[in-house]
Amino acid sequence: MQRLHYYACVAAILASAVIGSGAFAANTQQERMKQCNASAKSSNLSGDARKDYMSKCLSGDAPSTSANSQQQKMKTCNADATKQQLKGDDRKKFMSGCLKTT
Repeated sequence: MQRLHYYACVAAILASAVIGSGAFAANTQQERMKQCNASAKSSNLSGDARKDYMSKCLSGDAPSTSANSQQQKMKTCNADATKQQLKGDDRKKFMSGCLKTT
C-alpha cells in the first residue's frame, strides 16, 4: 500500500512539473499556428489581409467552425471570380473548383 502511495505522489509531481513547464501550452499554440496558416493559405490570403487574419486567428477571434470557414471560402472565391470578371459557365466552373480546394 505504501508503494502505491509513493508511485501516486511521484506521478503527481511529474504531472505538475510538465503542466507547469508550459509544454502543453506551447503545443497548443503550435497547433493553432498550423491551423491558422493552413486556413490563410487555402483562402489565398496575402499581404495585409493575411497579417490581419493571422493576428485574429492566433488570438482566437477568427472563425473556427467549418461552417464559418466554408462561408469565408465562399466569400474569397466570389471575390476572386469577380476580380477575374468571370461570368456564366466559366464562373460556375471556377467556383466549383475553388470551393473544393482544402
